[in-house]
Amino acid sequence: MSEEANPFESLQEQVDDAAAYLDVSPDVLERLKNPERVLEANLSVEMDDGRLEVFRAYRSQFNGDRGPYKGGIRYHPNVSRDEVKALSGWMVYKTAVVDIPYGGGKGGIVIDPNEYSESELERITRSFATELRPIIGEDRDVPAPDVNTGQREMNWIKDTYEKLENTTAPGVITGKAIDSGGSEGRVEATGRSTMFTAREAFDYLDKEMEGATVAVQGYGNAGSIAAYLIEDLGANVVAASDSSGAVYNADGFDAREAKEFKAETGSLSGFDGATEEMSNEDLLTLNVDLLVPAALENAIDGDLAHDVQADVVVEAANGPLTPEADDVLTDRDVAVLPDILANAGGVTVSYFEWVQNRQRFHWSEERVNDELETVIVDAFEDLVEAYESNDVPNFRTAAYVVAIQRVVDAYEQGGNWP
Repeated sequence: MSEEANPFESLQEQVDDAAAYLDVSPDVLERLKNPERVLEANLSVEMDDGRLEVFRAYRSQFNGDRGPYKGGIRYHPNVSRDEVKALSGWMVYKTAVVDIPYGGGKGGIVIDPNEYSESELERITRSFATELRPIIGEDRDVPAPDVNTGQREMNWIKDTYEKLENTTAPGVITGKAIDSGGSEGRVEATGRSTMFTAREAFDYLDKEMEGATVAVQGYGNAGSIAAYLIEDLGANVVAASDSSGAVYNADGFDAREAKEFKAETGSLSGFDGATEEMSNEDLLTLNVDLLVPAALENAIDGDLAHDVQADVVVEAANGPLTPEADDVLTDRDVAVLPDILANAGGVTVSYFEWVQNRQRFHWSEERVNDELETVIVDAFEDLVEAYESNDVPNFRTAAYVVAIQRVVDAYEQGGNWP
């Protein structure tokens, strides 16, 4: 994995690549490549032993032309200003490619949450929520979970905001627990959209999902759920990995059993459904029909891309390929289905949650999943139309052509003020 790839520069390069196929003026393009604002905060929080610890935190609001800023909050030691800027930009184009009325935002705290108690994490989260309070809101900026955050943290942020504002505003944040205003189907949403994208891609490419071999890099929420939903289509999951390494069985293993094993032990290492263990890099270069990168950005750089043997790559993670890797895989005719479509299930069902919160209404899980399928399938068809009609080199560029045009249209319709 490249240590040097800057995700923000990767985003800007992707936008430039797609803009070459559109009639967008350079000044408007520059506007589409940079965030509107970035909050940088230092959170001074009391630890359980009484000492103070300071945590750096960020929230990037990239573009609001199509609606409120939308995007997750992650807790990770590698969170940086450039990372959240990139991720907030990807959110702009992710919401646009699936045509839901949001802009893009992203936030994070530089922290390894495993090193802190639950009470410390609650105080850290509430401190961040206090800093976010002036810039978030149901019609301003709607955060959500991301790496190392979930329903618990979202519930804390909602509660903090509501107490400080002396109001009830469940739509201020999504990814909440059901009893706190969350939506059915939200937990599985990112994995489910990855599955829908893989299914549609295999059909378009005239490939059989039945019996297809699958490797999943990153067996967290998105990766593990994508694995067993793809398995339900008849595919054969032969490899999976987490931060401890990868497990492999040429004959395949039960993806749900692997998920349960990791939940019980905290790691895939030692999973008895596997016949051998390997490195993450070995997994990424396995000879499989489908590779699902579902961990962090920059997992595959230009050098590693030469060794990727998968026929199809579906990105469950944000930015798992560097632009150099994209170029290599495009030259090798490897079909890469981009993150801004494949993992858009999370933000799509977050949108459904927000709609339900605004209406004070609750949808069934069946309705949520049906609506999500419609959104992803329609977005895939729009991507294919752009791919076939614009002579673009790959599916990622096609997705950005669709998304950028929608953002430009919204900008031009609204006009520039002042």
